[in-house]
Amino acid sequence: MSTDTLLVLTTCPDDSAAERLATALIDLRLAACVSRVPGLASWYRWEGRVARDDEVLLLVKTSRDRFADMAAKLTELHPYEVPEVLAFEASEGLAAYVDWVRAETRG
Repeated sequence: MSTDTLLVLTTCPDDSAAERLATALIDLRLAACVSRVPGLASWYRWEGRVARDDEVLLLVKTSRDRFADMAAKLTELHPYEVPEVLAFEASEGLAAYVDWVRAETRG
């Protein structure tokens, strides 16, 4: 079963930012569900230096047709200058869950 459901990854600097972003995406129906995964450590190169930060990972479940609006709102509200916004297509999924995501993200 092909779906139009996307799983979007974004990282946040702390629980407060994660909660603010998750709540906004749900309130605006840009995501059906946002799951928080604490305890993430990230190493990356930024502005010519290697950095390491503790972060919170958000798993955002949304529909393909809401992705552009969701990414724009996430970028607007996110505390990072360049937030991580990576979308992965759910090529398969439980029909009832996929239908729920579609219904909850109706614009």
